[in-house]
Amino acid sequence: MSDENEVVVEVVEGAPAPAKKKASKKKASKKKAVARKDGPAPAETPAMGEPAAEKPQEAPASEESARQAPAEAASGERPAEPNNDRPQHQQRDRFNGKHNKKNRNKNKQQQQQQQRRSEEPPPNTENLPTFSLHEMQVTPINDIKALAEQYGLQDYAGYSKHQLIFELLKNHGRRGGPLNGRGVLEVLPDGFGFLRSPLNSYQPAPDDIYVSPSQIRRFGIRTGDYVEGSIRAPKEKERFFAQYKIERINKQEPEMARKRVPFENLTPLFPDERLVMETDPKEISMRVMDIVTPIGKGQRGLIVAPPRTGKTVLMQKMANSISVNNPESKLIILLIDERPEEVTDMRRNTKAEVLASTFDEPPERHTQVAEIVIEMAKRLVEQGQDVIILLDSITRLARAYNTTSPHSGKILSGGVDSNALHKPKRFFGAARNIEGGGSLSIIATALVDTGSRMDEVIFEEFKGTGNMELGLDRELVNKRIYPAINIERSGTRKEELLLHPDELQRVWTLRKALKDVPQVEAMELLINRLKKTNNNLEFLMTLQGG
Repeated sequence: MSDENEVVVEVVEGAPAPAKKKASKKKASKKKAVARKDGPAPAETPAMGEPAAEKPQEAPASEESARQAPAEAASGERPAEPNNDRPQHQQRDRFNGKHNKKNRNKNKQQQQQQQRRSEEPPPNTENLPTFSLHEMQVTPINDIKALAEQYGLQDYAGYSKHQLIFELLKNHGRRGGPLNGRGVLEVLPDGFGFLRSPLNSYQPAPDDIYVSPSQIRRFGIRTGDYVEGSIRAPKEKERFFAQYKIERINKQEPEMARKRVPFENLTPLFPDERLVMETDPKEISMRVMDIVTPIGKGQRGLIVAPPRTGKTVLMQKMANSISVNNPESKLIILLIDERPEEVTDMRRNTKAEVLASTFDEPPERHTQVAEIVIEMAKRLVEQGQDVIILLDSITRLARAYNTTSPHSGKILSGGVDSNALHKPKRFFGAARNIEGGGSLSIIATALVDTGSRMDEVIFEEFKGTGNMELGLDRELVNKRIYPAINIERSGTRKEELLLHPDELQRVWTLRKALKDVPQVEAMELLINRLKKTNNNLEFLMTLQGG
């Protein structure tokens, strides 16, 4: 009895103590007091003897609680009103959400259809001929000017060749004339890409072709893919030609691009198929390379060269030998930070695809062309092709990355950032022989004895990464002995996979015979003996006889 009175006093503060009543009345007053404490009284007070309304519950949090709610209603108990309002609100929101989602999908489909219709070129009502952007780029500028006069273009006197091609094809496309183009794709960080022309060494130009992100996702194309197809002229406020239809990817059907295995997932092996450099009996340099440093498909070679030791001429001869003996391989000569006259000379004296960035261009240009070239080579290797890259030089490429890469705060000797050599190492490390077909060979030059501490650090970082090394010697150049190859410092790892066992034994015999001879006398002796024979096989047979 005393406990019940204390509860009532605690709930109703400031009220006089109630008079003593019967036990049943005290229980009823206790329930009313608790109701006043919890909140305002409900609108409908239950009658005497009926159970009081319970505290409103939240929406069911699980399927089990949702199933219990109808059972309580069937038992005759009156559920609280807020329990009915919340599920109705959720159902209304769920219905509105589905309705809005259907409208959004419908509007998106309409926008895509409208965008496809807007991207379609106008009909060719005048039966105009098809213009190829690539053919225009290789056409002399005087012929392009004559064609511009024929089409009625005006005020083009100050235009460059790229601007003149852009205006001519834009006029032709807007009149309904069909256009087609091709190039190597470069995907930008924003998701879209451009087709760059190899005639410009993949440098950005006004006549590049825009490729939308939807096409890139649809066909699974990546940087380095060679794309061909129909294009359309730029519309108002557009600055580039746009890819309208992709017809071929890397000279294959577009569906084949989805089936290829990524380069990173291919299995690398040691080179086991030889690239023979010997062509003409009078070409002593290539015959010496075949004996001293045999090269295989998938080789990662380093030509260590001081200045003015004939490395550029040696690379020219290597390119010509590869073109003669292995015409099925894709040969690329990449010149980084090179003199313009050297680029012209390399293009005129070799049959390879020469891509270059000259020393008067910014470092960002050096790294950009190198990244496109290595990605293009990877795409070809994924299709099972053999690709050979002759790089001159990896030292200048590392310098460019050292300038453009974000500084980590850790500077090595010579001013080389600790993170700057990661990307050139990734470039050089991509060379490999692939299990099941395909290979990527990289023969790069490394500069030494330049007086720069940075060049020495770069060479030391790349010294142990290759599986073939060819050393050129300044002392031989001073004696006017060419090729200036240092036999002792030159060699190939796992050369037994490239040479016949009998040939390998004779090469080892030659090395043993020349080991104790000074390098100048050894090279003179080797050159004189090679000049007396027609090929290396005949020369090695004379070694066995002597």
